[in-house]
Amino acid sequence: MRWAVLLKGVNVGGNRKIPMADLRDFLTGLGLTDVKTLLASGNAVFDSEEKDAAKLEARLEHEAKAKLGLDTGWLLRSHADLVAVVKANPFPEAAKAHPSHLLVHFHREPFPAHLLPLAHDGPERLAAEGRELFVDYPVDVGHSKLPQSMNKAKFPKLATARNWNTVLKLVELTR
Repeated sequence: MRWAVLLKGVNVGGNRKIPMADLRDFLTGLGLTDVKTLLASGNAVFDSEEKDAAKLEARLEHEAKAKLGLDTGWLLRSHADLVAVVKANPFPEAAKAHPSHLLVHFHREPFPAHLLPLAHDGPERLAAEGRELFVDYPVDVGHSKLPQSMNKAKFPKLATARNWNTVLKLVELTR
């Protein structure tokens, strides 16, 4: 089975540094095949005989902590999962107009619907679909006050975000 793995908080702001060559070597060393990385932010795709995402996530987290000293969340999505994310996008106009400002937050569990709508007065729009939270930043991602509002509302901590361009690349790499 072909999987995309999204690591939480890797190589962001000097935290949890891991060169992508080391990530490829680590995954290959676990017996995973056709390993490729995308960008330097903890994205990889690989083939595995394991079809249970939860089992594979647990194994990867355990092995990364033991062998790399890397203690972070590993979130897996299959090609079908990623295609479903693309189809579920509630902001298709944002995907066309400013794809680098449309973020998908990947979670392990379904996003808690009771957390939306969020008490926030910014221009950002949020929508949840299954395990994903879609966030459209029409103006600016870097200066948005939305992350503080999300923390205050106690959004799930085990999540990692990717912009729309990266999501589309992962769809292609898992094909």
